[in-house]
Amino acid sequence: MDNEACEKLYEACYMRVFSYVMTLAGDRHQAEEITQETFFRAFSRLKEFRGESDEVTWLCAIARNLFTDERRRQSRAQAMPEEAVSREKGVEQSAVERDASFRIHLALHGLEEPYREVFELRVFGELSFKQIASIFRKTESWARVTFHRARARLRERMENNEQGM
Repeated sequence: MDNEACEKLYEACYMRVFSYVMTLAGDRHQAEEITQETFFRAFSRLKEFRGESDEVTWLCAIARNLFTDERRRQSRAQAMPEEAVSREKGVEQSAVERDASFRIHLALHGLEEPYREVFELRVFGELSFKQIASIFRKTESWARVTFHRARARLRERMENNEQGM
């Protein structure tokens, strides 16, 4: 693939891959780094692309592997410090948003795999069921059923968490 074709692929797929990685990482800087590394690896290994899936699915699979590797490295290191409260928002508003975000992520974190990842790919990564199925090497029906079960379990967890508070 020549430089122009690589540039077109990058422009066409960057935001979708970045969005996917952002759902995994939850950190913009880390998502940008992993996305850049994803394209670097993809371009250096184009000969390995068999065409069994579309390019976005292939790129997301590379990104997922890179994210997993990064998470392993981070688990060995100390936890990163929590970010400071945003200065643009009021302290009270920031606290409310962090609390709501925490409850959502707590419920998501409690979902067992593959439900959590399928839900994140569909909702945050905006991937189609076909693309999700390709990432997991399953059928499109499996992806649909898994997503709907994940959504039901997440809804149930959120309701249980609200009742428990």
